[in-house]
Order: sequence, then C-alpha cells, then structure tokens
Amino acid sequence: MNVEEIVMKIITHSGNAKSDAVEAIQAAKGKDIAAANELIEKSEAELLHAHHVQTSLIQNEACGNKAEVTLFLVYAQDHLMNAITFKDLAKEFVELYESMNK
Repeated sequence: MNVEEIVMKIITHSGNAKSDAVEAIQAAKGKDIAAANELIEKSEAELLHAHHVQTSLIQNEACGNKAEVTLFLVYAQDHLMNAITFKDLAKEFVELYESMNK
C-alpha cells in the first residue's frame, strides 16, 4: 500500500469514527442509550482500523522507509486525533445523558 492509500484510509476511518460519535450523542439526547453505546463501539472500531493503518506508516519508517511528510499526511494525522478526541467527548456525553435520564 502506498502512502496516498494509507492516508486515505486514515481519513476515511477517522471520518467514520467521528460521524458515529456525533450520532451517538444524538441518540443519547433522544434517550436511546443502547443505540448510543452501540455507536460509540462502532466509533472505537473505526478508530482501531485507522490506528492499524497508521501503525503501518510507523513500522515502515522504523525499517528505514521514510514517508514524505506532506500536507495530506499531516491532515490525516490531524483528522485522526480530532476523531479520537471527539469520540472521547461523545462517550462522556452519552454517560451524562444516561445519568440524567435515570
């Protein structure tokens, strides 16, 4: 897999993860905590896929095959970090809505 393919996979999985996290908040807001928790799990699974792809870049560099640092690569990394942060916050929102609805 070339760097462009790796970057696109990171962006795709990160975007899916963030979308799932947004939907989780909306589900919790609508008092559907079970659906919200399922969406958080989906978000975490997407992030795991993105992390595995990211790890391939790290492994390649460790073997001496350095990737050229492009704006595209930086954007992918930024997108991944934002998705992780958003998922973490969404998890907190789901827990908050759950406790408010008890």
